[in-house]
Amino acid sequence: MDGFRRPPQRESWFAPLSIDLFLKVLYVTFLHPFVAWVAVLCLRAEHMHWDAMPMRVAMAYATFITVCWTASAVNKRIAFGIPREVDMSEEVIVITGGSSGLGLLIAEVYGMRGASVAVLDVKEMENGEARGVSYYKCDVSDRKQLAAAAKKIEEELGTPTVIINNAAIVVGKKLVDLDFDDIDRSLSTNLLSSFYALRTFLPPMIRAGRGGTVVTVSSVIGEVGAARLSDYAAAKAGLIALHKSLTAELRAEHPDIRTVLVTPGQLSTPLFYGVQTPNSFLAPVVEPVEVAREVIFAIDNGNAEHIGMPLYARWMAWYNVLPVGVQIIVRKLAGVDTAMSTFVGRQGAAATAELSEKNGAAVH
Repeated sequence: MDGFRRPPQRESWFAPLSIDLFLKVLYVTFLHPFVAWVAVLCLRAEHMHWDAMPMRVAMAYATFITVCWTASAVNKRIAFGIPREVDMSEEVIVITGGSSGLGLLIAEVYGMRGASVAVLDVKEMENGEARGVSYYKCDVSDRKQLAAAAKKIEEELGTPTVIINNAAIVVGKKLVDLDFDDIDRSLSTNLLSSFYALRTFLPPMIRAGRGGTVVTVSSVIGEVGAARLSDYAAAKAGLIALHKSLTAELRAEHPDIRTVLVTPGQLSTPLFYGVQTPNSFLAPVVEPVEVAREVIFAIDNGNAEHIGMPLYARWMAWYNVLPVGVQIIVRKLAGVDTAMSTFVGRQGAAATAELSEKNGAAVH
């Protein structure tokens, strides 16, 4: 990203390797029904009898894998319902906090694909103007500014069909060091802005009767909490609860509006600049483009979804089932409560980049 350096990470020869990569390989090989049944056919091609022990084991394994995949598909259909129809030429996408990072990536992709995209942010867009993307300077935590921006969007682009609540800031202080302005600013941007955006854009979407998608970008921190992130964690936990409540309301009365919850781990963006992941194998830093790809896939296919990246983010519910003593041990091993000790943040990243440019060695 222009003007920012990539958050520094510990160097190691195995840095590209992660448990997520290994699992992806397993999903398309040993854990895929097609591969499992190919093994059965190979044994049969060798004229092995059906009652032979290797054949029985292979068939049992293939059947088990097939049942698991089928159960997963049925579970998704029950949990998320039937996908809505999406016509990209008629989609109007509103993204809060879309001038940089994850939001900007999504905005640029949809802008190039012909959708009408509105970015709401107090900061100018990092890459200047983007094709097909309209920028509206707006503090989304200010209801009056949001209402004014919504009126312009309605007049210039049409009624929103996709709402992506992505606005976020990180203060990065201990609770006792937070002043009241820090708390107000953090909760207003990270939590209340999503309520305001939904209250502003959702009623017109419902009245239009064309369906839509609501994307809530939360964080895995909202499920576990972390030292120096009390305000951020509280807000992100609130977003998860907001998503669940909104999903229940829409499922009952407006099933054509899909909801997507995004709970990523640490993203490689200036928001958490300086934070080092304690274990890049178990908890790798996630590239924004990877999350953007999953969000775009869900919107394109009209799916409701829960997107958790990397792997551990999808299994946090099991962490909360563990005994408290075990949870404490896991936290210490994972380094959850020490990771923020090297936090610099967006402003620190900008200052570093500016200093580098003055020294004639700008880092991109």
